[in-house]
Amino acid sequence: MLSINARIVASASIVLAVFIAATALALDHAFRDSARSARRERLLGQVYLLIAAAEVDGQGRITMPPALSEARFSLPGGGLYGSITDARGTAVWRSGSALGIEVPSSPSLAVAEQQFDQRENRSGRPFFASSLGVNWAAGTRHFPFTFTVAEDLTEFNAQLALYRHSLWGWLGGMALLLLAAQALVLRWSLRPLRRVTRELSAIEAGRQERLEGPYPREIQRLTDNLNGLLKREHAQQKRYRDALADLAHSLKTPLAVMRGALSGEPKQPALSTTVEEQVVHMDRIVEYQLQRAATAGRSAGLAAHTPVEAVVAKIVASLDKVYRGKQVATVVEVDSNTDFRGDEGDLTELLGNLTDNAYKWCAKAVRIGAQVHDGRLTIRVEDDGPGIDTAEARLILERGVRADQAVPGHGIGLAIVHDIVNAYEGEIVIGKSLLGGAAVSIHIPNG
Repeated sequence: MLSINARIVASASIVLAVFIAATALALDHAFRDSARSARRERLLGQVYLLIAAAEVDGQGRITMPPALSEARFSLPGGGLYGSITDARGTAVWRSGSALGIEVPSSPSLAVAEQQFDQRENRSGRPFFASSLGVNWAAGTRHFPFTFTVAEDLTEFNAQLALYRHSLWGWLGGMALLLLAAQALVLRWSLRPLRRVTRELSAIEAGRQERLEGPYPREIQRLTDNLNGLLKREHAQQKRYRDALADLAHSLKTPLAVMRGALSGEPKQPALSTTVEEQVVHMDRIVEYQLQRAATAGRSAGLAAHTPVEAVVAKIVASLDKVYRGKQVATVVEVDSNTDFRGDEGDLTELLGNLTDNAYKWCAKAVRIGAQVHDGRLTIRVEDDGPGIDTAEARLILERGVRADQAVPGHGIGLAIVHDIVNAYEGEIVIGKSLLGGAAVSIHIPNG
């Protein structure tokens, strides 16, 4: 596949070639018409000179001076040929220049009738010819004559050929200069794209971590999105590494307890209970760390638009079945055009944990709200339960909290929410609800 540079050069060259050819044809046509018009005016002027030099007697005989003001009329083969014909089309005078040369015959024209055209003699030699009909008064009598001046096209064609040679030479030179200028402009214009290619190669080689700016605004969004993808990938890798490290650390304690229980008395009555508790605890830890590692995180400018209302409706419908016995009155205050810029799974996990905690701890009422303001998505989940005290809220808001440090009574739900919000560079606020219970607010950049 052709490169962008090759495509632009090829297309521009074709356009330039068509433009040069069209320009050359237009200029050639204009020059030829102009030169032909000039010849017409000049030959008509020569016709008037012949009329001025002619003398007609009472018998209709015409006489011309031996030497005319235009020397070419007297020079054999001089290229300018004059003739006069009578009403019957008979030539009554020919210039000396027509000696030995067949000049195209001239038709008899009416009085004041003028004719200019290109004619050929019987051998096919081309001439320009200008003719004018005259009614000559001699005493009481009138004699019609047709005065004609013909010119060989050799000089005209030579002039036209010289012009065309000069025209194509200059246009060809201009085309080469334009192509050279175009190549330089393209090299300068495509420099940012070549820089992106070099930086991507450096990133692949591990010499740098992101695309450095600045770039022209036409590709700035592209580079920003690429940097967003790179940042997301690095964050994802870090989450996997951290999750594995935290998982190994978190499993040490339950494994040590199980090891101690197994190394004790064989008839220890609490052995099965201890092992079961630790297995459940380990299962919760693994669940939390897998969810933490799988969080997609923020992807600037590239994430899909996930409708919040649809996700909330799905979660509420599911929890209404799970907590059917409580008869929870749920109020949803989410506009249909409120979108979450991120992974739908992350939004479902986030809202699912917050709403599940609200259903679990509420007395009868839960309120869920979401809105976008100044490029930030705010999600608020409230209940009328006992709430979360300040110490517990402070613990859950500490960065790096692990599943084995989860707030008592809230499982790992808030810990997962905390990690998802951090992955999206947002913040979580835990406070008091107007309903009387807990109010958990999430603020996430949504641009």
